Amino acid sequence: MAVGSLSHLTDLVRHGLCPYAWAPGWLNLYWSSLAVLDTLAAALLIGGRRRGMDLACAIMATDTAANGYAVYGIQHSGLADQPGLGRLLAFAVLVFCVAPFVRRHLAR
Repeated sequence: MAVGSLSHLTDLVRHGLCPYAWAPGWLNLYWSSLAVLDTLAAALLIGGRRRGMDLACAIMATDTAANGYAVYGIQHSGLADQPGLGRLLAFAVLVFCVAPFVRRHLAR
C-alpha cells in the first residue's frame, strides 16, 4: 500500500489532480484519491488495525476494476501489453488471499 501511495503522491506532485490526459476526469480523480486512501490503509495496517485490511481490500477491488476498465475499455489494450496491470492483479490476489489470515491478528 505504501508503494501505491508513493506512486500516486508522485503523480499528484508532478501532474496535479488529472495526471492522465487520456483518462476521463472521474478516473483521474479516483487515482489521485488513492494518494490519501493508500496512505491511510498503510498507516492503519502498520498500526495493527483491521480497518486497514478492510480498506486495502476495498482499494484493491476498486483499483483493479478501474485499471481494467482503463486498459480494456479506454485504451483497447490487453493484459499482455500492460505489465503494470499484471503486477496490480498479482498484488490484489495476494491481498485478498492473505486478508482473512492477517485480519484475525489485527486489533479491532
